[in-house]
Amino acid sequence: MVWSFSIGRLLGSELRIHATFFLLLAWIAVAAWMQAGPLAALINVVFVLALFACVVAHEFGHALMARRFGIATPDITLLPIGGLARLERMPKRPAQEIAVAVAGPAVNVAIWAVLIALGAETDLDRLATIEDPAAGFWGKLAAINLFLVLFNMIPAFPMDGGRVFRAVLSMGMGRVAATRLAARGGQALAFLFGFLGLTWASPVLVLIAVFVFLAAGAESADVSLRDMSRHLRARDAMITQFESLAPSDRLQVASNAVIRTTQHEFPVIDGGGGLRGFLTRNALFAALAEGSDSRPVAEAMTEGIPTVPLSAPLDAALDALQDSGAPAVAVTEPSGRMVGYITRENIGELMVISGRDARRV
Repeated sequence: MVWSFSIGRLLGSELRIHATFFLLLAWIAVAAWMQAGPLAALINVVFVLALFACVVAHEFGHALMARRFGIATPDITLLPIGGLARLERMPKRPAQEIAVAVAGPAVNVAIWAVLIALGAETDLDRLATIEDPAAGFWGKLAAINLFLVLFNMIPAFPMDGGRVFRAVLSMGMGRVAATRLAARGGQALAFLFGFLGLTWASPVLVLIAVFVFLAAGAESADVSLRDMSRHLRARDAMITQFESLAPSDRLQVASNAVIRTTQHEFPVIDGGGGLRGFLTRNALFAALAEGSDSRPVAEAMTEGIPTVPLSAPLDAALDALQDSGAPAVAVTEPSGRMVGYITRENIGELMVISGRDARRV
């Protein structure tokens, strides 16, 4: 994720923090300091860190349950509005998806139970005084863990309850239709959050509303895309007419190619026909901004481009794009020669055309 950085690995997953998380800490510290002094600022920052430790535990609940089904979790990212565990893929079996979805809230239930056993009081009214450093620290933490369970089990995407809802629906109506219904529920919920956020002058609630709306739409689009791609091969989606560059070409040559063509990325191929990387427009513009157009293309290109064979399912290209973060996937013949490439944009265009053709039939 852009603007996030790694702080280490834990239980097989990379733990990352988004830069905006520190803005949240700074905002909380300054607000508490201005209201009640430095001690209040310290207590509130420690509370937020304890809260996000619970959020990390929640995400690892998902990750460890997914691991039981052979699904890895490459990384977990802390955001100002919570955590995000990036699973390698979602379980296809409804029972497995339900198990992965409820594992996160189950961790919060366990934390709540431990805090209660240690003497903390559970009272959701404490959430109204969450910014008050004089309120009970452990009682507030217990209450917010209980709130996280209730909030996450709302049956709408992208909450865990939405995944449970989708899994149950998919048993009778199919995964795509179930996802679409759960996503619409999530977007309706986002409008409610947005309205409440504006009414209560709560920027955090408005931010959550935007995140929920976009995440619900993205989940629905991704499931629809993958459903359509199951019937297609890499050769159906690849770009076959393109202009390539040599590693020794100067950036000026690439600049001329950008003007001359409509390409957004250029394969960089050596004298033997081997793919060395891809030069994107953004990388080219960034290199030119440094003030030199005489540098070789090889210094600005993206290396480590994944490849798929012509006959590979389009799903394989989608996975390669997602896992690698590369600008494109090269499509190769059995001999290893690149005959085309696939980008996210041309997959999207193919899906639009395929969907339109399917509605005409």
